[in-house]
Amino acid sequence: MDPRLISDLRAIVGPEWVLTSLEARVTYRSDALTAYQALPGVVVLPGAAEEVQAVVRLCAREGVPFVARGSGTGLSGGAVPLEQGVLLVLSRLNRILAVDLENAQITVEPGVLNLEVSRRVASAGLFYAPDPSSQQVCSIGGNIAENSGGMHCLKYGFTTHHVLAVKVVLPTGELVRLGSRTLQPPGYDLLGVFIGSEGTLGVVVEATLRLVRLPEAVQLVMAAFPTVEEAGAAVSAIIAAGIIPAAIELMDQLCIQATEEAVHAGYPREAGALLLIELDGSPPEVAADTSAVVEVCQRHGALAPRVATSPAERALLWKGRKSALPAMGRLAPAYYLQDGVVPRTALPALLRRIASLAAAAGLRVANVLHAGDGNLHPLVLYDPRVPGETARAEELAGQILLACVELGGSITGEHGVGLDKKRYLPAMFSETDIETMQRVRCAFDPAWQSNPDKLFPTPRLCGERPGPYRPHPLVEAGVATLF
Repeated sequence: MDPRLISDLRAIVGPEWVLTSLEARVTYRSDALTAYQALPGVVVLPGAAEEVQAVVRLCAREGVPFVARGSGTGLSGGAVPLEQGVLLVLSRLNRILAVDLENAQITVEPGVLNLEVSRRVASAGLFYAPDPSSQQVCSIGGNIAENSGGMHCLKYGFTTHHVLAVKVVLPTGELVRLGSRTLQPPGYDLLGVFIGSEGTLGVVVEATLRLVRLPEAVQLVMAAFPTVEEAGAAVSAIIAAGIIPAAIELMDQLCIQATEEAVHAGYPREAGALLLIELDGSPPEVAADTSAVVEVCQRHGALAPRVATSPAERALLWKGRKSALPAMGRLAPAYYLQDGVVPRTALPALLRRIASLAAAAGLRVANVLHAGDGNLHPLVLYDPRVPGETARAEELAGQILLACVELGGSITGEHGVGLDKKRYLPAMFSETDIETMQRVRCAFDPAWQSNPDKLFPTPRLCGERPGPYRPHPLVEAGVATLF
């Protein structure tokens, strides 16, 4: 990196918060999807919103691209840095700025951890609903960038349903406020455009979040089925019966066996599939819904559905589900995790398709799903020491995403597109659609400097190429216009 740029960065945030050594930069070379890695040119850890703004202004002035990063728990390569760019790490911006219990709102900096929000307001009978599996370590800023979901998004919705307003540093360095503390502000929904934009439109430095009242009663049903098809049919039947559980999670046999070996949650190892169905609300409502769910599951072939009898038992059953990904180490040295969505009724067909694709590829796939909203996480198991197996795993993961689109779904439900899935975006959107999205991006980031190589298949507007901005020859010749 340019020594002058390094000097200017140190003047903004302090010398100790500008990391240039190889040892320090290696720490930040990827997010949780380690298949994609790059060594950042320089790592900067600002301690205040004003410092974020000053760093971004410096990048804009010098034509240097930047990537914002939170806790690095993302699973799409969205926070992979640029070798000739600035990595803006926001973990020091971790203050809760205001708690408004009367209006059930809380204002936080982007580095505040997801679970910490709920901990702060639990004594008042409130919680923050979006709950990614990584909620103990993932940050609010990253949740906003990816529009994170979680196990309870079936009933409570995604991040976008719980963010009222944000303060954002645009790629030009300008500080703007999007949204409002009121629920229905007038005008274009620029907040909605920003949430889920994966760091391509700017950097969140403050967020006002909506809080939800803790339910009076919670109950968890575990239902084991002979096959995943029967479990999938039960999911659709529960929703068709007019019941909206807080969560419906599905695990297939491979996932059950690995998780039970790791956690000993009491899952039936012989089952072909397992549903965890959580119901919450008033005590009479929960009691009635629990009975109805048990009846529906039995009608669809469930093997002795079990209702948790205590909070400790419920916590253990959930511990098993939340340990599913690390438990995969008992099955294979590595896995390729994907994140697709289909309509609930298409789940049985998709799971059959995955089994067929896996057999053709000579690989195993373990499936864990947010089944209530059709969001599945197939884990393609492979051994990187076997020549060609890594490539086969990546190819199989891509085929699964394309199958999701063919069945009326999407290439991502909550992990985002990032680097990993941008090649598949044209399977969902036409060239005109993608160009329109690019024009929106150009309105926020005309120089293509904010996380420039993510989300879209190739840079098409804004200078054509990621990295330090270079005017396209056609723009210099006056033949083309930069939007």
